[in-house]
Amino acid sequence: MYNQFNNFLLDDDLLESITRFKSERYTITGPEPREETEQEYVVLPARDAVIFPKMNLPIFVMRDFSHRALEYALDHNLPVLIVSQRDPRVEVPTPDDLFTVGTEVSIESTLRLPDGSKSVLVEGIRRARITQFTQTSPFFKARAIPISEGHPEGIAVEALMRVVRTLFDRCIQLNPELPEDAYIAAMNIDEPGWLADLIAHVLQLNLEERQEILETIDPVERLQKVSLLLGKELDVLELENEIHAQVQQEMDKNQREWFLREQMRAIQAELGELDDLQRDINELRERIAQANLPEEAREKAEREVNRLAAMPAAAPEVAIIRTYLDWILSLPWNEYTEDNMDIERAAKILDEEHYGLEKAKERILEHIAVRKLAADKMRQPILCFVGPPGTGKTSMGKSIAKALGRTFVRLSLGGVRDEAEIRGHRRTYIGAMPGRIIQTMRNAGSSNPLFMLDEIDKLGVDFRGDPAAALLEVLDPEQNHAFLDHYLDIPYDLSKVMFITTANTLYSIPPALLDRMEIIEFPGYVESEKLEIARRFLVPRQLEAHGLSEFGLQFPRETLLRLIREYTYEAGVRNLERAIANICRKVARRIAEGKKAPKRITPSMLEKYLGPPRNAYLQIDKEPNVGVATGLAWTEGGGDITLVEVMIMPGKGALTLTGQLGEVMQESAQAALSYARAHAEDYGYGDLDFEKIDIHIHLPEGAVPKDGPSAGVTMLTALVSALSGRAVRPDVAMTGEITLRGRVLPVGGLKEKLIAAQRAGIKVVVLPKKNEKDLADIPKRMRKGLDLVLVDHVDQVLATALVE
Repeated sequence: MYNQFNNFLLDDDLLESITRFKSERYTITGPEPREETEQEYVVLPARDAVIFPKMNLPIFVMRDFSHRALEYALDHNLPVLIVSQRDPRVEVPTPDDLFTVGTEVSIESTLRLPDGSKSVLVEGIRRARITQFTQTSPFFKARAIPISEGHPEGIAVEALMRVVRTLFDRCIQLNPELPEDAYIAAMNIDEPGWLADLIAHVLQLNLEERQEILETIDPVERLQKVSLLLGKELDVLELENEIHAQVQQEMDKNQREWFLREQMRAIQAELGELDDLQRDINELRERIAQANLPEEAREKAEREVNRLAAMPAAAPEVAIIRTYLDWILSLPWNEYTEDNMDIERAAKILDEEHYGLEKAKERILEHIAVRKLAADKMRQPILCFVGPPGTGKTSMGKSIAKALGRTFVRLSLGGVRDEAEIRGHRRTYIGAMPGRIIQTMRNAGSSNPLFMLDEIDKLGVDFRGDPAAALLEVLDPEQNHAFLDHYLDIPYDLSKVMFITTANTLYSIPPALLDRMEIIEFPGYVESEKLEIARRFLVPRQLEAHGLSEFGLQFPRETLLRLIREYTYEAGVRNLERAIANICRKVARRIAEGKKAPKRITPSMLEKYLGPPRNAYLQIDKEPNVGVATGLAWTEGGGDITLVEVMIMPGKGALTLTGQLGEVMQESAQAALSYARAHAEDYGYGDLDFEKIDIHIHLPEGAVPKDGPSAGVTMLTALVSALSGRAVRPDVAMTGEITLRGRVLPVGGLKEKLIAAQRAGIKVVVLPKKNEKDLADIPKRMRKGLDLVLVDHVDQVLATALVE
């Protein structure tokens, strides 16, 4: 006789036993389960684990109180009771967080792990029920009653055990994660309680189910609960196998699925229902119709939508086309902001936000005036602000955008080495996207923003192309009305964009790119300008930033002057603002701590807040020196003064040059020496034998590379001074290239050099006469306090610089 019971077959004798078991329950022979004498245990809480009697299990002891409990039990030879937590997430449990029934265990072995925790192998002995906790800190101790089980016997018990073993065997066959050794062990167990505990230990049960089995004291009732759990597990396993078989079959039906999907699409079209892809396509068509796209962009977008509609939803190119269409529709193709043509308002905004910089302000006001008269005929200017760091180039761009009423966007080009960063990647590449020009235009939200390209002199070049070459099209008014990004592959009009670039130097900008830009120089600030900028802008901004506006902190003129002279040495004002911010932070801290804070920062307080001065105000000697002349140099940070030192010593006619001099500067030194030797009689050292002396020319700050021809007159002056013994005036600085005939040739960087001379306390500046035309561009305030001597021959230089 066959009968199906949870999908396995039973013989007639087993069915008869089960029928009798259901009607008569069972007959117990042997001792009944009993509770023994109460005793004290060390309680070890377990998270998400239940230990069953006669089962070996490694547990990990990680919490401090569990470490202490384990050590105490081992040291005092006390029994250990492992009890599960009701909520495994509780880190520090209380007695209410623990179940009342646990398992008394014996500690078989312990192993300390590298992270400080312990792995403990335990073996369950018997169940125990906690009656009360006698200690909760630093670990748990409790009194509990051990429970010893009876051993029921009879045919009903045997029938139930056979049913459970059969179910367990079936589960092991369907679940490869269950060990086959467990069924062998189950076949050799003749006690129902032990068999139930073994199966509950092996099955993947949750915490509540395991604890329910542990708390069931009656062995037969416990085995009956395990049989129900086995039946449920067997149903789940069989369902999993069916699902797996279905998935395997469906993987071979791609063609059938495509056919069914097409049928479904046709049915939905008949019913007026749309799938997600069709809904998106309709939405894209509506957006294209509503967008104010140029004709070429509209045709391209419509072609891509038609391609998208012909593709199945699972095609990999669907996402690529969707992204491309989103880019087209998100760009501001024909959206413009209206320019504000009020010249007086623009001038007021520029003056309020920037002090000085008259040339840049004048150029912007001229642009507004021409736009007001001939808006349709004028091209957008492409300006290049060139100057040392901290002179207000980027902030001037923001002010111009505010004055014009345009959106301001900024793109930093420093370190860009890939041409695709400018023009985008072609759509054939995975992860392709537009270049940073198009990305920034989308962020601008209009087609006529003020677009600032910052640090254009710091573009790089490598095997991926030259980004400076890609900018030629962007910054050319003849071409940028149809800028072609590789990703979009549609011309985009940049002719209404006002481009402003910034740079610290011009020598690293390619000539072709430089030719497309109108250069506006931002010279370094002189002392009076820095003082006014600090008073108008820096101090109020830092007081507001540090919450000191209401406190009334004051920076007198004398304090700001000392800050400028002794604590900053720069062309711009960034370090000056940092020094003011440093003082404000210290004052704000004293106010926050409830201490007395000064209302007025005097010059004598600067050392307390900022430490000793970082540089002396006058960087020149007070007394004339032989063989030492002061020159003027141009640097990326503005102008600077440099000393040229010459030492004469007995030798064999050698010339030594030190101070990390470049090739051009070394040639200038050799030309100066040749001229000094050729005119020895004229300068009073004609009896000197140059074959018996060595000459050493040194420029201090040897770690800083130096080059250029403008130190020629300075080297000659120091040489003649050392050879003739005549001292050089310390308040005289000079610049100019020399020839072997003694001519003084013009040099560059005149504005920065005059600022450096004024900053260093120089009184007389010797300049090439051919630089006289450049003085027209230098404001009078930059020449204030300077006696400019224009020369065209070195004799005039020596007459001015050498002491009689």
